[in-house]
Amino acid sequence: MKNYVSASVLSADMLDFRNEIRKLEKSDIDMLHFDVMDGIFVNNITFGLPVLQQVRSATDMTLDVHLMIADPLKYVKRFAEFGADIISFHIESESDTLETIKVIKECGIKAAIAIKPATPAEDVYEYLPYLDMVLVMTVEPGFGGQSFMPETVDKIRKIRERVSSLGIEADIEVDGGINDKTASIVLNAGANVLVSGSYLFKSDDMKAAAAVLREGKSC
Repeated sequence: MKNYVSASVLSADMLDFRNEIRKLEKSDIDMLHFDVMDGIFVNNITFGLPVLQQVRSATDMTLDVHLMIADPLKYVKRFAEFGADIISFHIESESDTLETIKVIKECGIKAAIAIKPATPAEDVYEYLPYLDMVLVMTVEPGFGGQSFMPETVDKIRKIRERVSSLGIEADIEVDGGINDKTASIVLNAGANVLVSGSYLFKSDDMKAAAAVLREGKSC
């Protein structure tokens, strides 16, 4: 299965965002990870629909939208209309899980469930046949720059094993503390989409840093 790198814009220079996008494109980054926080589901507020619309108009990159909001079902159609290619929403949210997946898929884009570190892997099993991806949070959602939580690795492994046993194709994405030290850990456990923020944006050579993540090799 191919490995992908999704750059978290939480770590980008928002005053120079257009040039940051150009840098991502030139560095062969696969996706742009767009975190949406509402100050209710998580204790932080980030970007909304107008920013996503501007980003969509500025790039053809795959927009990997992660909704950390209380009622994603209410908004998924709008995020799809404004340019999302993939929408991840939390199984812990207030929205009906199957209905939210259904609406995302009806919009013609990919659907993913995200789970917090404390949520058991087994909670997503029944939904796997309907999903394009599962996002395993390897930190507590809400803020960038946190340290990787090793206890989440077994959850990645369990989900990959279940996906394989079902004979379906689904990506497993990880988000939180992903760098040259932790990439190999999550790849070996079965993840293949790696979200990274500060490691990529602070690197002297973003293209080389992304290659390190994809290959799981330490610098």
